[in-house]
Amino acid sequence: MNGKATSTRSRLERGRSALGPALELVHTGRAPTRAVLTAELGVTRATAGAVAAELAALGLIRVDSRPAAATGSQGRPSHRLAVDDDGPVVLAAQVHADGFRAALVGLGGRTLATAPGCLTVAADPGQVIGAVVAAGAVLLRDSGRRCVGAGLAVPSAVAEPDGTALNPLHIAWPAGSAVRDTFAEHVRAAGITGPAFTGNDVNLAALAEHRHGAGRGAHHLLCVATGHRGVGGALVLDGRLHTGSSGLALEVGHLTVNPAGRPCHCGSRGCLDVETDPLAFLTAAGRVPGPEVSLLAQAGELLRTEPDDPAVGSARAQLIDRLGLGLAGLVNILNPDRIILGGLHRELLAADPERLRAVVADRSLWGRSGGVPILACTLDHNSLVGAAELAWQPVLDDPLTALG
Repeated sequence: MNGKATSTRSRLERGRSALGPALELVHTGRAPTRAVLTAELGVTRATAGAVAAELAALGLIRVDSRPAAATGSQGRPSHRLAVDDDGPVVLAAQVHADGFRAALVGLGGRTLATAPGCLTVAADPGQVIGAVVAAGAVLLRDSGRRCVGAGLAVPSAVAEPDGTALNPLHIAWPAGSAVRDTFAEHVRAAGITGPAFTGNDVNLAALAEHRHGAGRGAHHLLCVATGHRGVGGALVLDGRLHTGSSGLALEVGHLTVNPAGRPCHCGSRGCLDVETDPLAFLTAAGRVPGPEVSLLAQAGELLRTEPDDPAVGSARAQLIDRLGLGLAGLVNILNPDRIILGGLHRELLAADPERLRAVVADRSLWGRSGGVPILACTLDHNSLVGAAELAWQPVLDDPLTALG
């Protein structure tokens, strides 16, 4: 083989090994142009061009070869890169205490279609999982898009490697339910192609926010959030979820913040789970929850529409102080470089940001020495987007193999 052919083959091999990293850069918005892609990958301009062209040929990204030059710029502008709006999708599904939601999600975290469902979550996990997969199958059929995988978010720690829901405290499922296998069976039965994955809802919310939302750029990201019931937490370290030795890390909802507080489902008392969730807020404000909408929606509406009501103000201060105490303990242990809050906690931050930040700073060693940014989650349905990230991961790792 002559030298030119060897050089061409070497460049091709380097380019193919760079397909996954390049796709992830475009997927997360970190490579909006070919010039940025070249710099981020550490390859030649020719190799970056070949990589972009191959990803475009796979129907994953688009390359704009004739972009307009920016005002005041000199020289030839770089080709712009973006995910392909007509490319493949994944099925994302979420089960929560008040029902489920299915969605089709493209690269870039774009939600293309959704189907919410209100359903009493029965003791048989297969019932609601079957319903959410059926709803997703209808979305896929109507869209005519290629599906490359499926992901499910559940309100429980998911034990590895078995994929079982270890402690679904706020739904009626038995502990140890085989949610991953059940989801995969329903996905296959519906004729949906690609691998199927399952994860904890707050873990997946954190992953989505790290790639597409308020956590982008953080190296040690702590996420704490309320769902429709309860409180969860997650840690993303250098772009990867920290799930512990068996998938059960960061059960922050069971930190005690009020030793004389409410009994918790875990057997303890005064945990974040029962002291700072939507039911705790409504109860502290003297409101009796109604059946019309979720507890999360009722608590958020009360915070926004009746901020001057004395009972609402007292409940707000009580929950902020207890949330701040829990966050301070986590700051001391984990030393995150950013905290993001979701669900009702996002609403509490918006209602009185200075009080929450002051409690965390006063109660934490590292908070006093410099302060940890505390931000609100920014993505709608971030657990759903995170479930999609699970399904996209094989494509991001190796596009050629994943797409056949």
